[in-house]
Amino acid sequence: MKLLHSAILGSGQPLLILHGYFGMSDNWKSLGVEFAKNFEVHLIDQRNHGRSFHTDEFDYELLIEDLYNYIHYYNLKNIILLGHSMGGKVVMQFAVTFPELVDKIIVADISPKYYKPHHEYILAALNSINFTLHNTRKKVEEALRIYIKEEGILQFLLKNVYWESKGKLAFRFNLESLTENNSEVGEALPSFTNFNGKTLFLSGENSNYITTDDIPLISVHFMNSEIVTVKNAGHWLHAENPIQFYHEVVRFLS
Repeated sequence: MKLLHSAILGSGQPLLILHGYFGMSDNWKSLGVEFAKNFEVHLIDQRNHGRSFHTDEFDYELLIEDLYNYIHYYNLKNIILLGHSMGGKVVMQFAVTFPELVDKIIVADISPKYYKPHHEYILAALNSINFTLHNTRKKVEEALRIYIKEEGILQFLLKNVYWESKGKLAFRFNLESLTENNSEVGEALPSFTNFNGKTLFLSGENSNYITTDDIPLISVHFMNSEIVTVKNAGHWLHAENPIQFYHEVVRFLS
């Protein structure tokens, strides 16, 4: 069994945080420290991301299996799950599959519906990088800027660039697998699945990932749910408005 990499902070009821596509646990460090004042926080790198293992295979069945193995390894009970985007899809699928392990869930800016693949330009940008030629952070950034105009997305992706060995840069994520399996990321939650536990959906005010049309579908899968809008924030709502994000989560969990 391969175990997911994580950082564990604080003590109390387990709160497991799952990043989104191209993300990693480090993206949640600041909020994790705050949540750790009241919970045992697990900042987790999912497969093919961060410091966790790389594989050719990548889909939600595998991601929830990875999470189940992690929970079993640490013997965690009565867990709270918080997931952003792709991580939110994992959280939803895990909760409907293993409801007996889960107390509450928080889903950040994603709904149970199917999303068409829409990361092609990001994948094109990342695949344009040749670390033999782009052998400094500045050269990598200049190459990515040709494709990516949004400063926030650019800086988010650059956090994944690291020195794999002396003089050799690399990406922390498994770009080959993510490119090959990109269509898996938008998969819908299976029909006729539901979770009765308390559920919070957080939606970015300037994001179109959760719309009013999604409310009936959310209610079918998660009968005991509420949807809250995070002001002045887009898809990366936890980074764009961390204060409201933190307060909404704490309010829900208390």
